[in-house]
Amino acid sequence: MSSRVSRIEFKRSIALWAGVIVLATALAFLYLLNSAWSRGTTAWTAQWTSMAMWTRSLLFYLWPVALGLGALQGLRDHRSRISELLTSTPRPAWHRAATVAGPTAITLLAAFALLVLVGAAQVIANTEYPHLGWLPISLVGALFLIAGAVLGMGIGRALPSVLTPPVVAMAGITFTSLMQLSLGQTHTITASGIPISEPNRLSLLSPALRDVRDAFTTVSTSVHLGQVIWLLGMVATGFALLVVVTSRAKLIALTPVVAGVLLSMAVLPTEPQRMYVLDEAATEPVCDGPVCVTRTHQARLADFAVHGEEALGLLAGALGDQAPVSIRENTVPTPDGSIPRWTADTVLFGFDDDHIVAAQSGEELTRALIAKAMVPGCSPVFSSGGGFNLDEAAAQSIATGWVLGDLTATSGTADVANERILEQALPVWEELNALPPSEQLARINAMRAVATSCDGDALSVLAGGASR
Repeated sequence: MSSRVSRIEFKRSIALWAGVIVLATALAFLYLLNSAWSRGTTAWTAQWTSMAMWTRSLLFYLWPVALGLGALQGLRDHRSRISELLTSTPRPAWHRAATVAGPTAITLLAAFALLVLVGAAQVIANTEYPHLGWLPISLVGALFLIAGAVLGMGIGRALPSVLTPPVVAMAGITFTSLMQLSLGQTHTITASGIPISEPNRLSLLSPALRDVRDAFTTVSTSVHLGQVIWLLGMVATGFALLVVVTSRAKLIALTPVVAGVLLSMAVLPTEPQRMYVLDEAATEPVCDGPVCVTRTHQARLADFAVHGEEALGLLAGALGDQAPVSIRENTVPTPDGSIPRWTADTVLFGFDDDHIVAAQSGEELTRALIAKAMVPGCSPVFSSGGGFNLDEAAAQSIATGWVLGDLTATSGTADVANERILEQALPVWEELNALPPSEQLARINAMRAVATSCDGDALSVLAGGASR
């Protein structure tokens, strides 16, 4: 394709508009909507992998747009009523197809690259953990856009109708929705009786990834490989539909996309644990004495270690030899609906925990770490956030207040919730403080054993009852 022909195609086709629409729509989602991609350690500007996965998630909407715009581009010759004239020229059909598809593919690639660059410029300023593990996620995302546009062009050429572009775009939305909501999900019940849904192999045919739950999870290599096979089949079918003319040839042109689906099914993993895997390099511990964070958050270690050591000292003074001896950032994956697991000798925390987020720094951070050590929380974990347990929050406030000598709500939630917590905690707090010091310590240790094993009611133990 000569440079002159390329300039004409960029000028006379929708190629440039396709790139502008994709880039502007993506930036509008990311900057104008207050969603999960704009908060916490998994914000799209916080870490490289989070940035790549959030931008891929936008393909839930952008991929159908690319399909529809491609179909509109595929109608161009039919709208101009020159299809028969073009078939009579000596220029090879594949050459004409490449001339039509090339500019749109280039602009979509450039638009997605610019989107990633906007995120990358902010990630550089927010992390000290550079790596290239995110790059395959973004490259496959760009290939999804290109493949969608080429397939849309082929469909537009094969089915020349004014209704083809909107129908193709709606079919794309329906496909991505089904992959996210029903066909691509397996519904199960956890050991604790909570119904959840997990992605299955079909969901990986969708261009969108699941929501980002933490900064340590990435996409496995087998997912990348299976998706590339599926996309190559999609591109081959789209290009073939741009070239062929007869009805029989159009049917045969569907072979690559069907083969792509079948071959990708043989490569894509079946278990969710093999689709989204732990980035072990990102979770390597970086320590300052007894306080460790992950390599991903190593920039926060210096400030965190000061308050961590202070919290450990206060806990040792209050609990004696039952006190925890180290603090570590929690990197254990917690599937939806699961009960978290804790240990008595190590305080596990996450930078997205409500208490840590609310405290940020200073004495409040020390109090938040003590709260995690005394009553870490046993509510089932969900990617959309954990539930609020009033009794558990009251027990946590009492136990933390016992270490620090004052009763303050430590829920990390709104003031209204804090008032309810104090109302619930005050009678038990007064009863506990009326006991001799040795009995207070015995109740606290019994309560902490219940709270860290998630086997009983911590507030009942503090009130002098037996654990359930």
